[in-house]
Amino acid sequence: MDPKQTIRLSKFLSRHLRHAPAAIGLTLQEGGWVGVGELLAACAAHGVCLNQEQLAQLVAASDKQRFAFDASGERIRAQQGHSVAVDLQLTPVEPPAILYHGTAPAALPTILREGLHKMNRHHVHLSPDVETARRVGARRGRPVLLAIDAKALHEAGGVFYQSGNGVWLIDHVPPEYLKER
Repeated sequence: MDPKQTIRLSKFLSRHLRHAPAAIGLTLQEGGWVGVGELLAACAAHGVCLNQEQLAQLVAASDKQRFAFDASGERIRAQQGHSVAVDLQLTPVEPPAILYHGTAPAALPTILREGLHKMNRHHVHLSPDVETARRVGARRGRPVLLAIDAKALHEAGGVFYQSGNGVWLIDHVPPEYLKER
């Protein structure tokens, strides 16, 4: 698959596995899963030609590992980032002491005043390292990096989850746990 096609397909899958499954006739099952055959048929019905081998290549080659197959390989889901109601069945886990978040400079004053909110997603997304946070924040220009005192937030009752691709998730990060890096 050429890089442009890979990006186009990844965006299509993200849209329909995270935000608008019904737009192509999909219903997310418990855990956010959908049958691979069902997904491929829905894609084809909407003009996106993709076979099982190409889908597997797309999932395996994704640097962000946005999608995952279940153990049987018969179902697929987006790892996180959903705006539709779905329970990904993640278990709370203790986070590392520090996590990171990359954002656009324009958002910084609000974030420092109000903290990080999940907005239209299920969780705030946090990165385990500076480089990942920088890449995430750079999607909208020069990133600003924030360090999150995850240990203190966890000790204060913050509930953290970790998705299958290593992204840390929480409902909200109050401003007192943030520090510009």
